[in-house]
Order: sequence, then C-alpha cells, then structure tokens
Amino acid sequence: TIPFSKLIYTYNHVIQGFSASLTPAELESLKNTPGYVSSVKDRVVKVDTTHSFKFLGLNSGTGVWPVSRFGKDVIIGVIDTGVWPESESFNDDGMSDVTSRWKGECESGTQFNSSMCNKKLIGARFFNKGLIAHKPNITISMNSTRDTEGHGTHTSTTVAGTYVKDASYFGYAPGTARGIAPMARVAMYKAIWEEGSYTTDVIAAIDQAITDGVDVLSLSLSWSQVELYEDPVAIATFAAIEKNIFVSTSAGNAGPDVETLNNGIPWVITVAAGTMDRDCSATLSLGNKVSVNGLAQYAGNFSSSTEFPIVFMDKCDETTELETIKNKIIVCQDPYTEDSLNDQFNNINLAGNVAGVFISNSSDVYDHLKSSFPAIFLQEKDGATVVDFIKTNTDPKASIVFKKTILGVEPSPKVTSYTSRGPSYSCPSVLKPDIMAPGDSVLAAWPPNLEAASVNDDLMYSKFNLLWGTSMACPHVSGIGALLKAVYPNWSPAAIRSALMTTSDQIDNTGSPIKDIGRSLQPADPLAMGAGHVNPNKALNPGLIYDATVQDYIDLLCGLNFTQKQIKTITRTTSNNCSNPSLDLNYPSFIAFFNDWFAEPNSTTMMEFRRTVTNVGDERSTYKANVTPLTGLKVTVEPDTLVFKTKYEKKSFKLRIEGPKQLADAVVFGYLTWEDSGKKHVVTSPIVATSYKIEK
Repeated sequence: TIPFSKLIYTYNHVIQGFSASLTPAELESLKNTPGYVSSVKDRVVKVDTTHSFKFLGLNSGTGVWPVSRFGKDVIIGVIDTGVWPESESFNDDGMSDVTSRWKGECESGTQFNSSMCNKKLIGARFFNKGLIAHKPNITISMNSTRDTEGHGTHTSTTVAGTYVKDASYFGYAPGTARGIAPMARVAMYKAIWEEGSYTTDVIAAIDQAITDGVDVLSLSLSWSQVELYEDPVAIATFAAIEKNIFVSTSAGNAGPDVETLNNGIPWVITVAAGTMDRDCSATLSLGNKVSVNGLAQYAGNFSSSTEFPIVFMDKCDETTELETIKNKIIVCQDPYTEDSLNDQFNNINLAGNVAGVFISNSSDVYDHLKSSFPAIFLQEKDGATVVDFIKTNTDPKASIVFKKTILGVEPSPKVTSYTSRGPSYSCPSVLKPDIMAPGDSVLAAWPPNLEAASVNDDLMYSKFNLLWGTSMACPHVSGIGALLKAVYPNWSPAAIRSALMTTSDQIDNTGSPIKDIGRSLQPADPLAMGAGHVNPNKALNPGLIYDATVQDYIDLLCGLNFTQKQIKTITRTTSNNCSNPSLDLNYPSFIAFFNDWFAEPNSTTMMEFRRTVTNVGDERSTYKANVTPLTGLKVTVEPDTLVFKTKYEKKSFKLRIEGPKQLADAVVFGYLTWEDSGKKHVVTSPIVATSYKIEK
C-alpha cells in the first residue's frame, strides 16, 4: 500500500492508477505487489484572430458556420497555462444557459473566484500537485486558473473567443477578433505553470475534463520521442476517445528536420503550422519614389514622414564601425552563415540607430519581427532594389512607415519552417502530421498585465497578441472539430478527423502545390503538412469517411508488439483482444517504408493496405479511384470503383505499392482520390513512400 501522504493524484478515467512521490526502494516494493502493471517517471511538459477565419473560408452566410450555429453549445476543454477571464473575448453576450450535462466547476484561487466564469467560460480548474511534489518548497505565484504566461488565454480565445471589435496588435492585424467556434463554450484546465509543468498534472487535467463532460480537447503541448505507453497524452486521450471526445494536438516546433514530430498518436489529430495570406509589415520608401514592403512587427511609434540617410553595411559584422554611424537607416545583407541574422540583429540593436533593414530569405526572420528597435525584413529581390538605390545615389535617403497589414499575400498558405515533421517516432506506421492550419502571426487575446512587446527598454502591453507556433495551429483545428461536432454529434473522433483530412487543400492561392519554407519553397510533402491545409466548409460534406473503432486501435497496439502490460497502461483493461494484430489502421492516409539497407540490387517488394470507407454522402453514388504517379513506384487500387446504394454503407478496397526494397529517394509522395460521378465529392488521401528508418 502507498501511504496517503505519498499520493499526488488518483485517476478515474485515463488510468486505473495514481501518481505518487516514491523513493527507488518504495517503487521496487510497489512493483512486487499484486495488480501492478507499469510505472512511468514523471516528465517535463513543453507548450508547443481577426483574419484566420476568413483565410479558412468561414463566413456567416454559407458553410459550416451557419449550419453548426457557430459551434453552439459544444464544450471545448483546453489544457494550458490558464485564462484571463476579464478578456472581452470571454464575454457571453447572446449565449444561452449552460447545458445541464455540464458537470464542471469554476474553482476559486489566487486572484480568481467562481463568479469570473460565465456562459462562455464555463469551467476553470487548476492542477499543480505534481509540480509541488517535484518542488516541495516552491511558492506558486498565481495559485489559480489565472494565466500568468498568456499562452492559454491565446489558445482558448483562438478556438472559441467571442466577437471583439477594434482588436489589433499595436495597430497590426486590425479588425474584429473572434474564435473559430465563437458560440462554443470554453473550460480551462490549468496544468502548465511558470514554475514548471509535469506529466502528472496534465493527466489529472485530462481526467477531470472527461469527468466534467467536454466534447473537444485542445492540447497545445507535447513530449518528445516517447513510446505510446510512456506518453501521458497518448494514455490520457485514449480514455477521451472512448468517450467520443475529439482530441486535437500540436505537432511541435522542432522543424524543419524530419522525425521531429511530437504527438504522433493514432487516435488524435496532429496539427502542423502554416502561414496565412496576411503579413504584418512596414513600407520602406526610397528617395527615388520607389517603395518596398517588408515584414515588421515593431510596436513603437516612428516618424514616418521623416527621410533619413540610408547606408549599406553589407554583413553588418563590424561592430566598431557600426557604432560610429549616427542618425541613419542601416541596411544589412544576410550572408546565410550560422546565426548570421541573429548576430546582425544584435549588432544593430547594440549600436543604436534610426532603424535597421535586414535583407534575408531566411526563416529566422520570424524570430526577430517583434523588434525592440525599428526594424524591417526584406526579401532578397526587394533588398537588391534598396542596395542598388544606395549605390547609385550620392546622398541616398529613405523613410519607413510601420504598422501596416497586407492581405492577399501570395503564395499562401506555406508550410512554416519550424513545424515538426514526421515520420512519427511513437507509431511510424501511421502517417503524421494529419493536417495543417494557420500558425503564423495569429492574433488572439492576451493578459493586459503581461509584456506583449518592448520598445528600447520600455515594456509594452496589449489586450491582443500575435503569436506563432503549432500551439496556435492546434486550436484552429480544435475549433473546426467543434463545428463538425455540433453538426454531427454522433460522429466518432476518427470520422471527424477523416472529414478534415480528406477534404483538405493541397493547392495554394496561386493554383500551385503548397510550398514548404523549410525546404526552400519546394512543394510540401505530407511529412510536413499532413493531408493538406484544413478547409472547414468542405469538411462539412466529405462524402466518404475512414472510421476507426477502439478495437482498431487495440489491434494497432498489438501490431506494435507491445506487451499486454504495456497495452493495459493505455487501455486500462486486461481483456485486450489481440487476435487480429495489425499496423494497418483504417486511416485516411498511407505511409510505406522502403528502407532495407541490405537489400540486393534491383530487388523489389510490395506493400498492401486495406481500407474501409463509409458513405456519408448521397444514398446512391459511385466513386472512382485515381492515383497520382509516384516516381519509381507502382501503385494500384482494387477495386478501383466503389458503388454505394445506401447512406452509411461500407465498402472496402486494397491499395498496393510496389517498388525497390531500398528507395533511392528519401520521400516520394502522391495522392489517392475517390471522386463521385457528379464530382460533388473528392475524397483525397496522401500516400508517402520513404527510405527513412526510425531508430529507437
């Protein structure tokens, strides 16, 4: 038995067990007790809009917004850093009374009382027993659900914030802010703390959210490179899936390298980050009346009408010389060596001057947009215009106008450089990530007492902030999942995920394949963006869905050769049926590994996938298969025609990929589409063949 004083949490849903603070000897003793299954060491947790709804095609007149009544009454649980309840984004104007099925609470704590919840923010709980067990002498600065970091306020209002007029980030990205599901309800479960964050608290938060009755869980957090039976998100969310709760997670921010993806969990949706067609920018006007636009998020005031001398200092690496230049705009050319842009930025900052102009196509510019001094970042082609102007004029001058917002940027979307890439470490046989959503410069609510920017040495505060990351992409998909949940309350989480994936876009706003910033704007592959960029209105009517049951996931766990104890850690039962172990989950995507390094030259192999689709479209419909060519591989579909006579009828098919045992290329990809005769539905699934080998 465990002494009561050692217990941290006992869990009701996600695990048949508890968390406790034990010595090594006590743990060994526990392992010898009857009923012991497994134990996992507590781990540290990482946390991974006025326009994004328009970019996603959401509108009040047609599509999923009006059909779902804007997500009315769907309850979204967010596991994060807490909330700022006074934010206008949590106002409950026009919202009906909270449904009686809601069992949650609004817990009081430091600077937070139960009256701060309303019909929008319907629940607020906090979990830090695990943190305290790790740091017994800790003083928690804000022992309540109040947000002291901003991350949770931002993600929860991205997913379901209500309408707030005249929102902006110091004049950038102005407009009426709203969440993706503006009539849905939010419950915040604070398990991420300034003082540290641990597995035990996150599991307790998810466990409580299931008890309270959430419909959707939004998790912008992750662990790196862990097996499913050691991953608290995987373990806890399995119980959520059993309760028909849709779970959305972030892919992580460790790109552009491959095999960096987190949350490669087969029963959740894993979200990558893309750009929008909006840039926060500044305009540099040259003395010859030529102007160029560049990226900028400088929050201070700047004398836009004044022309200043402008000088080109090439690499900007001569700090002594930079310090002698006064009252001028300094232009720097990125030499693209390691940390070169960062070094230039710091050199100009330390030297002090009117403004810095940085010419760089590097994705590192995004790390410096919120500059504490006036700074603008130009693409190479625009930078060349500026440098030519300086070199061909005896007294070159220029002016800068900040706080501009450009819409309709092409091409968009693009895959961000930082978004983590597959294949998944924990389950390579399931292609991850699943989907891409806006993650760059997303505007959402922010605690007004937290720094949103700095100008020189002065801190700046705002009720809204622009943040980037897969943490920002995840709540977009959580919100869209909530919209579909409102329309199809009985659909499984797998059905909703399938609808989102098979209707996503692979083409950008110029009509070309979506490009990847992390791959020098080459066409993005599914290891970076999943099935494509999410399209909420198309997801409303997917035609066919790839569904999956709890038993399908158990078959997968058996196929991964997990022991019964390891499987029980996830499923919480010993009666796991492993009579049909299979790595071939009924998933709306395909990944095949051709990585036999010791294969004989010219030797080939064939991989077969079995899939079952359910007709959720027209009663009588015929779908024909089409596969885009995959270089060096032969792909066949049998049968290549599916005839449905009734709604919810199921049909199965096989997809075979034949090719060399050792693929020459790292990644070859294409798409399987099922198209009905009236071209009303086009059901698209990515196919990836790769020579990557997951080392464990």
